[in-house]
Amino acid sequence: MISPVTACPVTIRIQADDFDIAREIAALTKSRTDIGAVVSFSGICRADDDSAKVSALTLEHYPGMAEDEIRRHADEATSRWPLNGVTIIHRVGRFMPGQNIVLVLTASQHRQAAFQAAEFLMDYLKTSAPFWKKEESATGTGWVEAHARDDEAAARWTKS
Repeated sequence: MISPVTACPVTIRIQADDFDIAREIAALTKSRTDIGAVVSFSGICRADDDSAKVSALTLEHYPGMAEDEIRRHADEATSRWPLNGVTIIHRVGRFMPGQNIVLVLTASQHRQAAFQAAEFLMDYLKTSAPFWKKEESATGTGWVEAHARDDEAAARWTKS
């Protein structure tokens, strides 16, 4: 889909299946000679969260609402930076440490816009996207609370 704000192609998928980063970059850049930079961020389930050992992570979302909210922020990114393409893939389901969770790709003629847009989108996904995380560990299972450090990172993008 093309962003209604700009002529930038935006792909958003929420899925249970894994993704292939190289394949997604190839799809984003295929037949494009106007792209000089692609920035990728991939989030991976880690085995520890602060002091607790994580054995699994379950991610849930609100279907429809999550895609709409992510699209709204992708459109904001395409209006703030000169992007030539955006891909956001967020997985849902149960994950073991080492498995892929999220992929953000931003493409632009120049690296600075691609880096900044990718950071902006990840800060949004960490703080405001309608996803819920539940961690499993040897001490039990519990929903993950928001972190102040993530809110502080996202605050830098607030327009004054």
